[in-house]
Amino acid sequence: MKQIIPIFLMIGILGCQQQPEKTLPSKQYSIEQFYENINIGGGSFSPDESKLLVNSNETGIYNVFEIDIATGEKTQLTFSTKDSYFGQGYFPNDERFIFSYDDGGNENYKVELMTTEGQSKDLTPGDSVRNGFYGWSRDQEAMYMASNKRDPRFMDVYKMTISSMDEEMPIKEMIYQNNDGMDVGAISSNEQYYALTQALTSADGKMYLYNSETGEKTDISEHEGDATYSPQFFSLDNQFLYYLTDEGSDFVYLAKRDLESGEVTKEYETDWDVWYAYDSWNEKYRVIGINQDAQTVVKIFDQASGNEVALPALEGGSIASVNISKSETKARLIVSTSASPSNIYIYNFETKELKQLTNTLNEAISKEDLVEGQVVRYQSFDGLEIPAVYYQPHQASAANKVPALVWVHGGPGGQSRLNYFALIQYLVNHGYAILAVNNRGSGGYGKEFNHLDDQNHGDKDLKDCVAGKDFLASTGVIDMEKVGIIGGSYGGYMTMAALTFEPEAFEVGVNIFGVTNWLRTLKSIPPYWESFRKALYDEMGDPTTADSVRLYEISPLFHTENVTKPLMVLQGANDVRVLQVESDEIVEGVKSNGVPVEYVVFDDEGHGFRKKENEIKGYGQIKEFLDQYLKGETEMPTE
Repeated sequence: MKQIIPIFLMIGILGCQQQPEKTLPSKQYSIEQFYENINIGGGSFSPDESKLLVNSNETGIYNVFEIDIATGEKTQLTFSTKDSYFGQGYFPNDERFIFSYDDGGNENYKVELMTTEGQSKDLTPGDSVRNGFYGWSRDQEAMYMASNKRDPRFMDVYKMTISSMDEEMPIKEMIYQNNDGMDVGAISSNEQYYALTQALTSADGKMYLYNSETGEKTDISEHEGDATYSPQFFSLDNQFLYYLTDEGSDFVYLAKRDLESGEVTKEYETDWDVWYAYDSWNEKYRVIGINQDAQTVVKIFDQASGNEVALPALEGGSIASVNISKSETKARLIVSTSASPSNIYIYNFETKELKQLTNTLNEAISKEDLVEGQVVRYQSFDGLEIPAVYYQPHQASAANKVPALVWVHGGPGGQSRLNYFALIQYLVNHGYAILAVNNRGSGGYGKEFNHLDDQNHGDKDLKDCVAGKDFLASTGVIDMEKVGIIGGSYGGYMTMAALTFEPEAFEVGVNIFGVTNWLRTLKSIPPYWESFRKALYDEMGDPTTADSVRLYEISPLFHTENVTKPLMVLQGANDVRVLQVESDEIVEGVKSNGVPVEYVVFDDEGHGFRKKENEIKGYGQIKEFLDQYLKGETEMPTE
């Protein structure tokens, strides 16, 4: 599995089964109504397990709330109107909590403490520094935190004692100095052992065991071929390290290493990637998340018996994540579906009671008017089977053919999944079919598939997207003269690549925060991605070597004369991944062709949206653009 997936990641049956005839939805909804839905996440338990700490965007941006488990009452705890605040967790023994935020999407995160009286305290003073909350020590007396304050390239790990946090200068001790681009993946409960990882290439990595008592660092990942490693946790007795790896396998599995003998055993594997694994507080339960065909499947095992715990059936959704309380009697479940926002439930292991705590769908919207995604597969130009998620509007039929969009996910190495995304549902509700393509190079379908696009971007992966039109044609309900392409981040690049290198394939393109100049992007990556730089260059190419020729050739910015179809570009002014200058230049270049271009810049956003008002503006304008240039329904003045 590629180690660089987070870098440009954003917003994310053979042939076609016969579709039943659809009828018009009972109602179509405005973008404002879709954004009266609530996105909610998090859900750590308070020390007495009576409350959950959650993050909700119901105020227009994310703020921190707590939910009383008994009554379901929700109380707002932070009141930001400028930047999104994300709660990280209550303190171990009181109801203070930690939250984090950045400034306008610049990704320099601060970590702050919120007192029970509602007073905040910055635990990470200093500007232009990236910080992160790493959890609490096992003895519950300290907090772990990462920061690149010492060296912008590397995240060091610190320990801050809870007892000193009320003081003007809390006691902060560096417990791991990162001098060589290794990332700390897990720390043993006695703080003797650290599991470190290092990305060598996009397909290959190393894992080391660092002994803080002796200072010895040991390579514990000697292997043949390519393999990646992701430490998950140490056992409470400090004898075993559990980690995810694809060593000797096409899919990621959970492995266990005996720290004394070095013996490695497979603990859990399946025909899909194991995505995450952890043990509950006293190791009563083990939780395993599996990325199964674009949907998360969660399994919980009782470790004493080895039996899987039977979770209650949930109508119209699936469990995406689980957080088990310290007493190991309760579990917070996040239940997701592609047709409505996720909700939070509480499950009691002892009483078997399941309780829904949130209802995030706008009451004015009927779920029956929305569309669940279908996992489909089709053959690409060379016979390779391409997975995708297909959304067919209710109003689509052979007699009422609809326009369509090929949707391309972020990455490289991302995946379109059966998750809710308001823009997709908004467009489908208004009569646009969407095929969310998982082109070669996407994650979730094995190591081999994941690396089929290495240093071949804008070529075969783009042809996979173009081949998606064959699937759309096979449904019999698509107006094939009205097919566009849309994507965010790396998907925005693919949109521009399509308009540039396959200029007749799609009628319009929508580029959301997309890369257009790989030479500039790869040279200007933030310093805190230094540990990923080698892997990124292996994936995309090194702009300082002869690879620069190919990177120039695949960069749409240098070939704008090829673009003949209408284009819309959305850009965040504070984006540190895709600089605004890239979008400025691509827009100028395409406009010089006399091609209609709509350009929307958001002064208070980075790489992706955090504010509802900006999503409403941006996504609403996307529909207006498509209505004019793809559907042909409305008139809009061109610049």
